Amino acid sequence: MLAAIGLVSGVAGGVGVAWLNSDRDMVIGAESAQVSVDAVPLNRLTVAPLVERVAPAVVNIAVLQASPYAQNPLLRDPYYRFFLGVPDEALAPRISAGSGFVVDAARGLVVTNHHVVENARAIAVGIGDRQVEAEFLGSDPRSDIAVLRIPARRLKQLPLGDSDKTQVGDYVVAIGNPFEVGQTVTAGIVSGLRGSPDGGARYIQTDAPINPGNSGGPLINMRGEAVGVNSAIIGPNGGNVGIGLAVPSRAARQVVEHIAGVSLPGGSES
Repeated sequence: MLAAIGLVSGVAGGVGVAWLNSDRDMVIGAESAQVSVDAVPLNRLTVAPLVERVAPAVVNIAVLQASPYAQNPLLRDPYYRFFLGVPDEALAPRISAGSGFVVDAARGLVVTNHHVVENARAIAVGIGDRQVEAEFLGSDPRSDIAVLRIPARRLKQLPLGDSDKTQVGDYVVAIGNPFEVGQTVTAGIVSGLRGSPDGGARYIQTDAPINPGNSGGPLINMRGEAVGVNSAIIGPNGGNVGIGLAVPSRAARQVVEHIAGVSLPGGSES
């Protein structure tokens, strides 16, 4: 009986050891299957070097525009304004804000949106800590691109890349002045490539947050090239919901070169 008990104990012990060894092998296998946290070096998990290089070429734009009320001849009469309940202050010129970027530092050429500077009485461009008056050279309402000229002093330029090479999934950075809070950087990817309803230039769709005030700023790829000019957002309440649209850089290049009569320096497409 004692011999039988010893035999059974030996078998049970052997099974227990085998089970422990198997469990240990499973743990070791699980550990080896885990992705190392050092797979991507921490010094690569940032766009700070890119932003530091391109941000000086991005500008803020302030536009003095006539009040919509002032364009109504009836509302110029104080009696009609009183009758309609329109205060006198409503006729005062208004200031709107947008963004832009330098595409030719030697000539002082700045790109922005047509709708940012439309009907402008005066345009001021903020570059770093200084502000200069801008000359309106022209615009193309169909592509929503406008061209300004500022004094060519200590400017940095942002090259226009080849938007035709842009693909869905590419990482991009948007820089601008949303809600006039100051220069702001947001990041995302190219979410889609959309054709315009009238068969014109396609739009680049991005989920990089774009808000009012970002209009006219650049959409930048990881090479540091502007592949688009941020132009519009699709949102139920006028705020960002992750659907922003940018005019492709190829269309912007054509408009600028036509208006300014120059050949722009470029990025990978030149």
